[in-house]
Amino acid sequence: MLNRYPLWKYILLVVTTLLSLLYAVPNFYIPDPAVQISGSSSGTTIDAAVLTKVETALKDAKIEYFGAEANGKSALVRLYKDEDQPTARRRIQQSLGDDYIVALNRASTTPKWLSNLGAVPMKLGLDLAGGVHFLLEVDTASAVEKRQTITADDFKEKLRKEKIRYTSIVNTPNNVIVARFKTAEFRDQAMAELRKTLQQYLFTKVDSQNAEEFVFNAALSEAAVKEIEDYAISQNLQTLRNRVNELGVSEPIVQKQGRNRIIVELAGVQDPAEAKRVIGKTANLEFHMEALPDAMISSKEQFNWRNENEQRRRGAAWLEKQIIVTGDQVSDARSGYDPETSGQQVNITLDSVGGVKMNHATKNAIGRKMGILFIEYKNHTEFVTNEKGEQIEKNTQYIERKIISLATVQSALGYSFRITGLDAPGEASELALLLRAGALAAPMHFVEERTIGPSLGKENIKKGVTSCLWGLAVVSLFMLAVYRVFGLFANVALTVNLFMLLTILSLFGATLTLPGIAGIVLTLGIAVDANVLIYSRIREELKNGVSPQQAIHIGYERAFITILDANVTTFIMGVILFAIGTGAVKGFAITLCIGLVTSMFTSIMISRALANLFYGKRKNLQHVSV
Repeated sequence: MLNRYPLWKYILLVVTTLLSLLYAVPNFYIPDPAVQISGSSSGTTIDAAVLTKVETALKDAKIEYFGAEANGKSALVRLYKDEDQPTARRRIQQSLGDDYIVALNRASTTPKWLSNLGAVPMKLGLDLAGGVHFLLEVDTASAVEKRQTITADDFKEKLRKEKIRYTSIVNTPNNVIVARFKTAEFRDQAMAELRKTLQQYLFTKVDSQNAEEFVFNAALSEAAVKEIEDYAISQNLQTLRNRVNELGVSEPIVQKQGRNRIIVELAGVQDPAEAKRVIGKTANLEFHMEALPDAMISSKEQFNWRNENEQRRRGAAWLEKQIIVTGDQVSDARSGYDPETSGQQVNITLDSVGGVKMNHATKNAIGRKMGILFIEYKNHTEFVTNEKGEQIEKNTQYIERKIISLATVQSALGYSFRITGLDAPGEASELALLLRAGALAAPMHFVEERTIGPSLGKENIKKGVTSCLWGLAVVSLFMLAVYRVFGLFANVALTVNLFMLLTILSLFGATLTLPGIAGIVLTLGIAVDANVLIYSRIREELKNGVSPQQAIHIGYERAFITILDANVTTFIMGVILFAIGTGAVKGFAITLCIGLVTSMFTSIMISRALANLFYGKRKNLQHVSV
């Protein structure tokens, strides 16, 4: 029989339509303005006492709120007004201090039963829903200093291998390595040997006030300094991109600004507090051997560890100043379970250079302890009153060092080893994430951190929705006027297409931008093209004297190839736009390509199913309204 679908196909189309309607529904729930609180480290607990402080701060500020809840890792407080968010954040940050991160958020209002089914709203771009904006400044001078410190240790190792005796080799605060020798012969030999492999250094003999001391200075050339600074910027850029990818944020913007600054913009983030903590974690690892007892007479060559909390946990320790390897030589890191201590551990894999250095440092240090120093650059936030009487946020940076592991070396270590003694699964997984994403080549500090409001405001969203509705209405009226009953079939298919498009964008976590809305409106306009081709073919067949049932069948069957060709060429252009475009262009390309696929399905399958149901059972069909 012509124009009949089997029962299973009707069931499939009905299920597909209902699922599209169901999973598109969350996009119609407007999120609440909210403030989110989390710990500055993953081990910090957010309990009822913290939530009480938050609520007290809001009540004192006379800010109306509702739905305050804490889950141990974070807390979320919903507000009634968008304009209350900045004030609420400031008051809560003042109340809790630097141990907690307070960030602005948009709390979902999707019913729980929908969320349990995996139905989530689309993420909105910066131009529609705002997001998190960070401006970070890279301390390139610190990168140069670290390179010089490591190079000074390399100088010592090379001269020891060549049996050239030196008195001392140190890196000075102005990043000039000063080497002292007892004879001019040793000094000249050292300069000649080091020049062979260190062409980027400028070696200069220096007259010493001591007649029995012979000195030379080694300074990096300007080109070498610039190379180190450029490497620090590029390495930090890559590290930040990796960290953002680990967070699962879609379509982030991580780019260089000026000489030594980096912009990070995360559109429609689901957890801005987590993003701020992980991205702002300007930390690194350093591996040092514990100083020998007889070497503790002078504190110039060792770190003196006096942190009270660390003394209670792991005891104070003197560590040799010489660095074995650093975090940027870690190629992989995974958190795991330590069966010996029933605690957490991080399994670390070093790169080739780091593995050789680790083996060289530990093969003659069996029985000694090695400390792993975690160096973190933190911000202290305080609110001060300016000349206008306004409270402004002032950030000052400080360095926190802590020993996260102090273990005895039981055998020579190589490329792979583990860090044990971590407090909690969160601490282990966060440290593994930071190391896996890549270490920072230089510390960074926040110059600016803010939540971006919609660049075009709520009015822009309203206009975007209005344009979609007008596009749908005008196209629907046109189809009804021109194609009558078949126009009604096309309109139903067009509506299903819109919901299906929203569903796919939501489920795949695509970020909707203003150009994306333009893509949806365009999709609505061109989605009926397939139906126009089909219905025009049906009219032609009827004019040629073909029976109505045969005309419907031929219209759908023979127009398919033409429809496919037209959509494939447009789809290819959309893919090219996505591949070479950026930001806004990609948003347009995504909605266009998905819209083409869904319109192919609805225009051919849904509209034909409706035509089959309406006309297919009529054996003596004499006329069709097309």
